[in-house]
Amino acid sequence: MARAVAFVLAMSALLASSPVGAEHEVYYRYVVLGFVKDATGKPVAGRAIEVVRDKTGFSYLAQTNARGLYVAVTRLGDESAGETLTVKVGTLVRKVTATFDAANHAEDRGTRLDLEGATFVERPAWFHSTLTRFLGERGSQ
Repeated sequence: MARAVAFVLAMSALLASSPVGAEHEVYYRYVVLGFVKDATGKPVAGRAIEVVRDKTGFSYLAQTNARGLYVAVTRLGDESAGETLTVKVGTLVRKVTATFDAANHAEDRGTRLDLEGATFVERPAWFHSTLTRFLGERGSQ
């Protein structure tokens, strides 16, 4: 019995000292961000955004700030390239495909999805500049 307890304790110590997967790393996340504006083009503050990973049904929540900007960080690993996500803003729904280079572990992964009135507009080419601006604003606060 003492040998079994010693073995369990040794294995626990070994596992505890092993590096844990770093979920904060770029290859474990996919960011959906964008601006929500009303039909006249004015920002909508305080609007709830839900991004659902279709494969698992898990929801990631965000809320727009005073400028109408939202940032939703989802947990998608390298193996998740090509998965669909459902973005919900009130009763409006849009599916997006997580498109990224699984071999690239240096650049942030994501897309920009704006809501203009009742119309979603995906602008993936604007993702990196929008994220950089957002992170710069947060750093200066």
